[in-house]
Amino acid sequence: MVYTFTTENFENEVLKSQVPVLVEFWATWCGPCQRVAPILKDLGAELGTKAKIGKLDVDEEYQIADELGIMSIPTIIVFKDGKVHQSMIGVQSKDTLKKMLGLWNQSLSLVTVQRVSPLRFI
Repeated sequence: MVYTFTTENFENEVLKSQVPVLVEFWATWCGPCQRVAPILKDLGAELGTKAKIGKLDVDEEYQIADELGIMSIPTIIVFKDGKVHQSMIGVQSKDTLKKMLGLWNQSLSLVTVQRVSPLRFI
């Protein structure tokens, strides 16, 4: 399941969640954001209740995007215990997203994922 986060549900569904929450900040006009959608759908189906996977439209919910300092999309943020745990910019693989959530491989320690900038072509 992929949640749709809004101003109305962000506090309860994200900040007060008992499980990690991965939020993609996106917009309908963003081409790379469209590539993230099937990855999130697969991840949500695979993880079930271990984590919440969702999207927040920065054009519709600009107040939250502004508060979090979202400057580029897609930006993916993982929240744990109501706080930003990790963030990345750009399209990421399902395995990378699982690593961000700390759910990639329960037998391995969490791999630290560093923030990267999207590729720029001249």
